[in-house]
Amino acid sequence: MHAVNVSTLKNNPTQALQWAAQSPVWVMNRDRPQAVITGVDSAGGMDAPHVKLAMAAALFKDGGLSLVRGAKLAGCSLGEFMRYLSMHGIPVIDMTEEEAAQEIANLDAWLQK
Repeated sequence: MHAVNVSTLKNNPTQALQWAAQSPVWVMNRDRPQAVITGVDSAGGMDAPHVKLAMAAALFKDGGLSLVRGAKLAGCSLGEFMRYLSMHGIPVIDMTEEEAAQEIANLDAWLQK
């Protein structure tokens, strides 16, 4: 187990990530623990059914991943990932009614050419 302070983590995050692949790394703020970094592979469970899919969906929903990167992380096709998101009430496309109407108008104009 390792410990790093916040400034060390800020200046050299690679070292903490390398350590986290082996065992948990405590992030210290002055003399108090503030967070724990755990390597995904060392934590286990990433290969359990649907774990990657659920993680990818949560990261996509929060804006941390694009749709394509989410599908890659989940290990499924783009269509499968989009269906999964839709089944869980996560919008695949986020736009206002006005933006959608403009996109449809643009598509219609393009199809007319």
